[in-house]
Amino acid sequence: MSYLHFDKTLMTNLEESLPKEILRTNRSGAYHCTTIVDCNTRKYHGLLVIPIPELDDENHVILSSLDETVIQHGAEFNLGLHKYQGNNFSPRGHKYIREFECEELPTTLYRVGGVILKKEKLFVHHENRILIRYTLVDAHSATRIRLHPFLAFRSVRQYTHENPQANRDYAVVDNGIKTCMYQGYPDLYMQLNKKNEFVFQPDWYRGIEYPKEQERGYDFNEDLYVPGYFEFDMKKGESVVFSAGVSEAKTRTLKHIFDEEEEERTPRDNFQHCLVNAAHQFLNKQGDNYYILAGYPWFKCRARDLFISLPGLTLANQEVTKYELVMETARKAMDDFMQGRPSELKIYEMQHPDVLLWAIWCIQQYAKMVSRNKCREKYGDLLKRIIQYIAGGFHPNLFVDDNGLIRADGKDKAITWMNSTVNGKPVIVRTGYIVEFNALWYNDLRFVADLLSEVGDQNVLIYNEVAERCGKSFVDKFLNEYGYLFDYVDGNMMDWSVRPNMIFTAAFDYSPLDMKQRKGIIDIVTRELLTPKGIRSLSPKSGGYNPNYVGSQIQRDYAYHQGTAWPWLEGFYFEAYLKIYKMSSLGFIRRQLVSYEDEMTSHCIGSIPEVFDGNPPFRGRGAVSFAMNVAEILRSLYMLSKYNL
Repeated sequence: MSYLHFDKTLMTNLEESLPKEILRTNRSGAYHCTTIVDCNTRKYHGLLVIPIPELDDENHVILSSLDETVIQHGAEFNLGLHKYQGNNFSPRGHKYIREFECEELPTTLYRVGGVILKKEKLFVHHENRILIRYTLVDAHSATRIRLHPFLAFRSVRQYTHENPQANRDYAVVDNGIKTCMYQGYPDLYMQLNKKNEFVFQPDWYRGIEYPKEQERGYDFNEDLYVPGYFEFDMKKGESVVFSAGVSEAKTRTLKHIFDEEEEERTPRDNFQHCLVNAAHQFLNKQGDNYYILAGYPWFKCRARDLFISLPGLTLANQEVTKYELVMETARKAMDDFMQGRPSELKIYEMQHPDVLLWAIWCIQQYAKMVSRNKCREKYGDLLKRIIQYIAGGFHPNLFVDDNGLIRADGKDKAITWMNSTVNGKPVIVRTGYIVEFNALWYNDLRFVADLLSEVGDQNVLIYNEVAERCGKSFVDKFLNEYGYLFDYVDGNMMDWSVRPNMIFTAAFDYSPLDMKQRKGIIDIVTRELLTPKGIRSLSPKSGGYNPNYVGSQIQRDYAYHQGTAWPWLEGFYFEAYLKIYKMSSLGFIRRQLVSYEDEMTSHCIGSIPEVFDGNPPFRGRGAVSFAMNVAEILRSLYMLSKYNL
């Protein structure tokens, strides 16, 4: 049986099946996302969701869904499923599902009387095209298939409703049609690799609802346009490929393209392979530039997320070339920022004060996991430029004080990864000397100094002298009488909240803390912040604890970093734990990682969601697939593998 397999009992129970989602991407920004029963529950769901740079920098739902109908002896059996007002689902095609599995491709097996129909979906790499292969596994009499396409042609941030401006025109192309609902959008080509009949029967399906949006306090209904339907006969054992894309396909090659693309897929036959497959989904190639998307379905490429997630998404899987391609694009973006040039690159939030610090940490992982010499050759000059940029006071919101610590102003704007805002103001004000900023600064100075000392670089003494001052001041400023670190210190204001940001100081290779002090931090994180699904963003014993990421946008913003659990933080926790407890920690870490294996068959199949509630039952919330979480679990598995050697 497949590792990712769901039987009829689960599939026909919408309470169980609707929360489970699938995600496939083309590694160039486009994606397909829906539930395992093919019922869209978010405005972000769709069969073909693509970026359209000519319009904006958002994704756009072009083809929302495709309803299949099996016709035998004049009787029609519709396999589609949509939610309408009053908790009404129609046409309830999920009752025909016999099983669903997702080891190689999302594959649904339907049974209608004596007919067994298999549906397999595949997104073509680096092309805005989804392919669906239908195979008539069994049939005792003549069988006809009808396909109804549901069109949206709108941004993922908006909805479409019945309107007279929608263009109903279409043109016949090879084994299909092309159509475009609104000016500015590309044509949608819908074709099959078999002769078929297209019946023009335009209609709007009104009042389709998206319950996930309703849960999040947003508008949640829209109308979808169906231009007509495709119809064709199928014989037992025959396979037919449907293509939807923004360019015309050569229909005779569709079967060959499907087979070729299928060969390239990473089988999701165990926990680690699922995560590797998920890691590949975040890669976004645009022309000659390579990015890492922060998550699906709504995140773009964010600079901090890129640098934190890149080692786990690539180097932990021995994919060094991918790391180097993404880092080359990131290097250009960093140079643009440091030289004050406007950048055309699609890496957002480069101005945040800790981003360059995380960039050095990211390059440090390359030195550890690939080669110190190669790291120095490829990135040595960049490392020096970053240190000199920060130390020279050129960053607009990062200042090196005489005590060696770095300071940033976060009173009026969120500047750290704890970045939720309400009415334009940060929910969690973190300003002045921020603990992870200074842990990064100390680690980065020592790492660059060590790396360059091997070639006698003259800057080494300066870097070490600043690090020495920083390290002494760090202990004096952050370590409190209870053995943990203040989250930030701003003048006479010290934040006593027990938050996870101190764990980085215990995890980094270069730390101003001694082993006893690091152990003290690990112990308090273990007691107050550790959950089966990550590290809490705030201790239950601290004021303002709010562990459930639910409700309206404002409610969720107030909870986002006030007790929710984040899996990516656990990667650094494991790293710190290994440094202190070494071989004796392996069993504990393996047991902690097992709790994530449950996520392979819930929320987004084969991936890890953005955040979890901080209290039992620790439900997954937010974006269905989050790069930093996948990355740090993969890096944790990599660290474990090195201890097993």
